[in-house]
Amino acid sequence: MPTIDIKNWDNKTVGSIDLPEEIYGYPYKEHLVHEAVRNYLAGLRQGTHKTKTRSEVSGSGKKPFRQKGTGRARQGGNRPPIHRHGGTVFGPVPRDYSYKMNTKEKKAALKSALSQRVKEGKFFVVNDMSVDEAKTKSFAQRVANIGVDGKALLIDTIENTNALLASRNNPKLQFVDALHVNVYDVVNSRYVILSQQALDRLTETLSNER
Repeated sequence: MPTIDIKNWDNKTVGSIDLPEEIYGYPYKEHLVHEAVRNYLAGLRQGTHKTKTRSEVSGSGKKPFRQKGTGRARQGGNRPPIHRHGGTVFGPVPRDYSYKMNTKEKKAALKSALSQRVKEGKFFVVNDMSVDEAKTKSFAQRVANIGVDGKALLIDTIENTNALLASRNNPKLQFVDALHVNVYDVVNSRYVILSQQALDRLTETLSNER
């Protein structure tokens, strides 16, 4: 069972906590993590791409010259694909790129990604993530104080308004609610920082089999 220290923003250890082995000691399954990231990114695609077919482009359907006798290939109008400004054949049409992924697989992928951060020593728990003011620079300094020197995922409650606002304008910090953590966010960040409250909520969610 992994045990990690609980710190405050001054980088002082104020306690320790045992992480459940079945969640934070979960074996790393690269194929599941890859599939979960692919599933998440597919869901973000708008799928609003569209090209016009020969029936949709502007132009006349009038025959440009007579059928026979000119020596040229027969033509029935100026909208076929072989003409400039003609319609597109087999072009993209609006579609939904999202696809269903089993909930158990998603949870297993998230456990796998979080466990990897624990093994790497890039998983931090702070006793309280709240700050007195929503200042980007001072908040970034607090995060750096606990030993984080790269892109970090901050997990707490969305009601922590000051921390949310302070991290929003910093490209190296991403703030999410404990109930909305996904595999892509974990994989896309070098560090994971949770408040004690967020850790409890996340652990409870991942412990639920449904």
